[in-house]
Amino acid sequence: MMTPEQISKLPYRPCVGVMLVNQEGLIFAAQRIDSDIAAWQMPQGGIDEGEDPEVAALRELEEETGVPASLVAVESQTADWVPYDLPHHLVPKLWKGRYRGQEQKWFLLRFNGTDDDINIETEIPEFSEWRWVDAETLLGNIVPFKRDVYAKVIEAFRPLL
Repeated sequence: MMTPEQISKLPYRPCVGVMLVNQEGLIFAAQRIDSDIAAWQMPQGGIDEGEDPEVAALRELEEETGVPASLVAVESQTADWVPYDLPHHLVPKLWKGRYRGQEQKWFLLRFNGTDDDINIETEIPEFSEWRWVDAETLLGNIVPFKRDVYAKVIEAFRPLL
């Protein structure tokens, strides 16, 4: 068991997040495959050593949804990195206990494909189902420890939705 003091000394994991938005202004949300409770989220993932955040965002999008960079337009990104802390009981279970949470750079990507271009049955699937939702529905179904991050991201990108 890690103490709160030990956890507070850990760094954040550098990460990207993707708000994939369709032509109607709805947001891609997917249910995590490893969760028994409602745990809907947008695509996200770690940045590889030396990788540009935008490149990482496009790579994660394709890895998690099957959507290639050719079907999206990068419209915006958050001005700042947005951190969140994991609940303490999860810290030892994720990333070998090396991080207290994640610090994310978010990108708004406009989807120019069709629903048939989305395939969550990827090589290493992370999601069991997906749907297009409005910002309020997304916020209401996100795991509580990520809600503040999602509220900030929605606020940053709202003019473009």
